[in-house]
Amino acid sequence: MKKILFLFLLLPVFLSAQQNPLIVEGISPALYITHKVAPKENYYSIGRIYNASPKDIAPFNKLQLESSLSLGQVIKIPLNSSNFAQQGNAAADETFVPVYYKIKDKEGLYRVAKNNNDLPLETLKQWNNIKGDAVKTGTQLIIGYLKVKTELSALAKTSAAKTIIAAAPVKVEETKPVVTEVVTKPVVETEKPEVKLTRKEKKAAAKAADAEEKANNATVAETPVAETPITVSGKNSGGAGFKTLYDQQKKNADVSEVNGDAGVFKSTSGWADNKYYCLHSNTSQGTIIKITNPANGKFVFAKVLDNIPDIKQNEGLVIVISNAAADALGASEANFNCLLSYAK
Repeated sequence: MKKILFLFLLLPVFLSAQQNPLIVEGISPALYITHKVAPKENYYSIGRIYNASPKDIAPFNKLQLESSLSLGQVIKIPLNSSNFAQQGNAAADETFVPVYYKIKDKEGLYRVAKNNNDLPLETLKQWNNIKGDAVKTGTQLIIGYLKVKTELSALAKTSAAKTIIAAAPVKVEETKPVVTEVVTKPVVETEKPEVKLTRKEKKAAAKAADAEEKANNATVAETPVAETPITVSGKNSGGAGFKTLYDQQKKNADVSEVNGDAGVFKSTSGWADNKYYCLHSNTSQGTIIKITNPANGKFVFAKVLDNIPDIKQNEGLVIVISNAAADALGASEANFNCLLSYAK
């Protein structure tokens, strides 16, 4: 009878877990999901559902572990290394339950990935079968998995998996420059036979030498030397990637040109197909920006993913581009000056 009563009390939790997906809140490293306290529940029974220690739950909610919970009270369940994963395999007695993020207004995929433990953008797209770069407000995207005990948590009966498959990083093969060794052979001078001059020839030679010395001492106007144009070797994606879309956007539109410093973020995109991405705060998501490096004349076309995050390292930057774009521009991963051109 007691066992039946226990299952009856657990049934609302189980049904709720089936109907309501786990929605993540907060920004890493302080990610959490919420739980509404049901009858007879305490820190320990709730901890078993989410594989979270009561010693983590109580302080995360600024509560005392000794205090009781109220019916209907909403508490935060911290997501940490013990119960949250974005890669790997579950243990024999565990399983993975998907955790979702709800897209807010004017929020891009890059920001979502960044705020959720720096999840690789390619993995976020793979898990949610996303082909483009824009997602509608309110869309729920998988951003990770809750790791629960199969025998202890009702959540284990929901859609779950034993292995998390992440997008494989794109391997970029480094092209080593071909160095051709140039061997310079020493010039061997041929000994010239001594020529004996007559008295008349010696006098003429002395006169010619005197005239040459006077000419060398005279003031001669310098002839300017024409500079040899410098050819910068390396790739340039000027005719690839998003160029066609850039031309379409600026057609019949005003074009803005801005000069300033660019920052760089790491990404696996763009290395193979020349499709580069960037963060820019003065344009809308999906805008194509032509980025030129004035130091060498190289340029690329990059699609805007989101606004530039408002953090200290981005202060004073007009744009932040992928490391693949920076490489195509002949720039290092440090900040560098650039010229931007885009349709208003």
